Amino acid sequence: MFDVAFAAKNFLFLLLLIPGMSVWYYFRQRHRESDIRFSSLGPFTEVLSTRKERGRHLPFILRMIALALLILALARPQSTSHGENVYTEGIDIVLALDISSSMLAEDFQPNRIEAAKNVAQDFISGRTTDRIALVIFSAESFTQCPLTVDYAVLRNLIKPIKSGMIEDGTAIGLGLANAVNRLKDSKAKSRVIILLTDGVNNRGEIDPITAAQIAASFGIRVYTVGVGTIGEAPYPAQTPFGVRYQMMPVDLDEKSLSQMAELTDGKYFRATDNTTLKKIYREIDRLEKTRIEVRSYRRFTELFYSYVGLALLLLMVEVGISNTWLRKLP
Repeated sequence: MFDVAFAAKNFLFLLLLIPGMSVWYYFRQRHRESDIRFSSLGPFTEVLSTRKERGRHLPFILRMIALALLILALARPQSTSHGENVYTEGIDIVLALDISSSMLAEDFQPNRIEAAKNVAQDFISGRTTDRIALVIFSAESFTQCPLTVDYAVLRNLIKPIKSGMIEDGTAIGLGLANAVNRLKDSKAKSRVIILLTDGVNNRGEIDPITAAQIAASFGIRVYTVGVGTIGEAPYPAQTPFGVRYQMMPVDLDEKSLSQMAELTDGKYFRATDNTTLKKIYREIDRLEKTRIEVRSYRRFTELFYSYVGLALLLLMVEVGISNTWLRKLP
């Protein structure tokens, strides 16, 4: 938003000179005119005034406009732009992703791990100032990307993730503990872990509940997401005759995932297909919006030279008209 303000407003009182000079000019012009008496004005009714006669006051008008612009220039006109500085309170988020072989099941399209990567990408695109990290786990866990606001780099590090990068298994507790380790020294006002898995903890030295208790002790909130349809899901198996699909039971420890979320003041979600998984991440995105503090600012740009330049231009036009087009008028 733009506006014009004057830094030296007292000079604006000089504008009162203009109506005073206009009155003086009016009476001066009247005294300069000669009086001739006629018994009747009838013969002059059809006499048209020339352009020079109609424009004889133009130099004075231009001079007054130029004077007004010079007075405004003395008052220091400034263009002011208004805006807002946004200061974010800050949220640090760790995405903990299960990449065990069971994540290749195709009850999600094209499979669970690719669906999880896609919604993670969308979630990252919806953030603006929060730092986000990525932790992956199966039998072991490691940090794929530390906390960063470089979302382009983070998205590029998500793309190559696939099952088999590390030894197979499901170490939910170890994955959560690694995510907690990413956040425990963070100074952010809010610290969040979004843990996605499709199985039961069967590897690792740390129990998921113990890891959740550690997260709670650091004030870290954990959202757990269990993925998998109800019943059985098609799982691709490599055979000598190529890839064959076999139906495998969906074994998801919802009780532990719910308890982990409850211990940390988070929430547990169950995703049975791509649509529900997207809805879950949208809800988490809504729940974990950055708090914003707004401070107004004003930026000033001096307009002095523009006013003076326009005034000088009008004075040049006035001099030119007075010495050319109107030079023969009294």
